Amino acid sequence: MSDQFSNSQVIRKPAVSAKGGIVAAQSRRAAEVGAEVLAAGGDCVDAVIATTFALGVVEPWMSGAGGGGAMVLYRAKENRVEVIDYGMRAPDGLRIEDYPLTGGAASDLFPWARVKDDRNLHGPGSIAVPGVVAGMEEAHRRHAKMPWKDLLAPSVKLAGEGLLVDWWTTAMIASSAADLRRYPASAVAYLQDGLPPNAQWGIRSVVRMPQDRLKATMAQLAAAGPRDFYEGDLARSIADDIQAAGGTLSVRDLAAFRAHLREPLKIPYRGGTVYATPELTAGPTMARTLGLLQKALAPAQGGPDAAAYAAYAEALQAAYRERLKDMGDVDGRRALGAEAIAPSCTTHFSAVDRDGNMAAVTQTLLSTFGSKFVTPNTGLTMNNGIMWFDPTQGNPNSLAPGKRCLTNYTPVVAQAADGRTLAAGASGGRRILPAVSQLLSFVMDFGMDLDAAIHQPRIDASEGAVVIGDKRLPASVREALRGRFDFEEARIQTLPMKFACPSVVLRDGATNSGVTEPFQPWGDAVAEG
Repeated sequence: MSDQFSNSQVIRKPAVSAKGGIVAAQSRRAAEVGAEVLAAGGDCVDAVIATTFALGVVEPWMSGAGGGGAMVLYRAKENRVEVIDYGMRAPDGLRIEDYPLTGGAASDLFPWARVKDDRNLHGPGSIAVPGVVAGMEEAHRRHAKMPWKDLLAPSVKLAGEGLLVDWWTTAMIASSAADLRRYPASAVAYLQDGLPPNAQWGIRSVVRMPQDRLKATMAQLAAAGPRDFYEGDLARSIADDIQAAGGTLSVRDLAAFRAHLREPLKIPYRGGTVYATPELTAGPTMARTLGLLQKALAPAQGGPDAAAYAAYAEALQAAYRERLKDMGDVDGRRALGAEAIAPSCTTHFSAVDRDGNMAAVTQTLLSTFGSKFVTPNTGLTMNNGIMWFDPTQGNPNSLAPGKRCLTNYTPVVAQAADGRTLAAGASGGRRILPAVSQLLSFVMDFGMDLDAAIHQPRIDASEGAVVIGDKRLPASVREALRGRFDFEEARIQTLPMKFACPSVVLRDGATNSGVTEPFQPWGDAVAEG
């Protein structure tokens, strides 16, 4: 792989440590919102809700009320772990005949057959029933200390300020501008004269994209409560906008949606336990990966060596081969296939409070800007979850009305043998699992703290036979991998990312710490107070 970038540049993002709570997120501003909630006496779950809705405003290409996700929660007093699953599903009114195949391959993340007009990829026909608000509703009902409206107030304020345009904003909008301009409300929300907005050079110049409709929606959601999104005025407005544009999502679909409390997968590892999301996530493949590593990896003194990285590669490839044998949900079995190789539109954040309660939260619109469709009356950017389904009929994961969507994410909480507890996850499509697996190993096998773990070079082994190694790995490790695998080198970079983008918190005794991917320009771990 050739490139033109510096070989001597060094980028580091030190871990943050505190006795109080910490939120580690892909947006520093959203992490600050969560940390402010913790400083006001909020529970970890209060911070999760406030951070979630703030992310939907400041990072709308990654997640928001129009998406879905899952969280793993650790409740310290009870020493209990639980999963709240709010993954998306296809509308009941979806008609298979509206997605005719035209020949050739799809142009987005998955290697599906192409559908006429890319109806499953973007626009109102690609929208699945969103779950984020229901997930926050369930989390609030179970654990929150603070009123719903207070937790949404920061997102209302942020939307009122407008979307701040910097070079990262411009890069994200530019990556999807060709499709955003297809839809009038999307073009108004994210483009200027049909082109991506640009930050100005002047030191006092500020460019913001107005988010007035989104502000009104967040204010209504704050005042009316989460059920309004599924059963009230917001539900009717969302459904009317989508159906007027040719989609099928209905008020009935929204009213029927609920988040689900699930038992986490409990994975023994190196004298500790990893708790992962079950069913329609990458959690089962995480369990398989760690089971193989437990047998193959003999931790060496001084950190991961060539044998360790080879063990990572072999375990990941074997787990993915098993995962890709089947697709979809058949007779209660769950194995995913033909998943996204390119990084998807996902955000992950982790949080810990002063009492040791923890959360690992992953949320997504699937593609960048999801469906590229902004509902005109609410200003919400909607998911394109229908793209998760194989449009060719007769396969386990074939498109069908009412069907639950596949996902790649795998947020985890882990208790290490040395007594430390961590919450971790990442964004990045199929690259999420390799990143989270290695971070768990760095902490649980090699005893690293978060500062060492987040800066330790990783590999990726999610692209079939190809193993991708960070150019910062020692030459001896890269040569050993090249001798055993179809090996490519890649540098850690901001865009496009060749590895996943993790956010992690850890508790050691009464001290918390947090980190985010050093090369993600917005991400930060923020301590309360």
